[in-house]
Amino acid sequence: MSVLFSGIQKVTEWVEQNTDPDVKDLWFMGSIWPITIVVILYLYFVLKFGPEFMKYRNPYNIDRIVMIYDAVQVLYSFYLVKEAFRMVWLRDDYRFYCIEKSKDDPELAKQQVFTVYMFLMSKLLDLLDTIFFVLRKKQNQITFLHVYHHTLVIILAWHITNFYSGAQTALFGTINACVHIIMYSYYFLTIINPEYKKAWWKKYLTIIQLVQFVITGLHGIITLFEPDCDFPRLIMLFAIPQDIFMFILFWDFYKKAYIKPKKIKQ
Repeated sequence: MSVLFSGIQKVTEWVEQNTDPDVKDLWFMGSIWPITIVVILYLYFVLKFGPEFMKYRNPYNIDRIVMIYDAVQVLYSFYLVKEAFRMVWLRDDYRFYCIEKSKDDPELAKQQVFTVYMFLMSKLLDLLDTIFFVLRKKQNQITFLHVYHHTLVIILAWHITNFYSGAQTALFGTINACVHIIMYSYYFLTIINPEYKKAWWKKYLTIIQLVQFVITGLHGIITLFEPDCDFPRLIMLFAIPQDIFMFILFWDFYKKAYIKPKKIKQ
């Protein structure tokens, strides 16, 4: 037992020593414990406590709360996209294959770091998706894909923000925020008019997500083999396989939801 505690203490100290100085004073940064506790509580609630709590209860009518949440998600995502374009894509000094923090402008670098941090905060906000599913007793939507996706993105986003809050994640963050603008706008519409759940273009939401993983995966591979890039290769070596795995999971969902049903009808 003492060996375990000693190992945990060493990991804790290593994290504190290697935290990016630009984020060490921000919430959830500088220590592995806050984000670990959030993830554990999330998994415990959505996989055990929540379903048991709701077992003999009627679904909560929280449509108005969810509408406000969807609207906040859309506005938040717009903010992230706007900041990404302002600080990366509309500037002349970025390299697509290696997007680094600004080295010549400390104020810009600080803003870039804060935007990466805000992206992490948006992933924490995303956890409410599953909590709402539990409270509305929509257990069929709490799939392995859903829970794994939310958990993985938070863990990866925390590591990137805590240890290297650079701009290399700008591409993924920009695309992901654009996907969220479309996705949460759709969710907002389905509450106003449930008929939108049967919209012919609904499947394209999943297609857009698949394209997202292809683009970010290829971008990661290009970065991995770029010798002149100040971004930890270890992060890319972990992120690229996850991109591939997420593509497989979303493709499996797409097949089951939109391809196989058509074959059955025929």
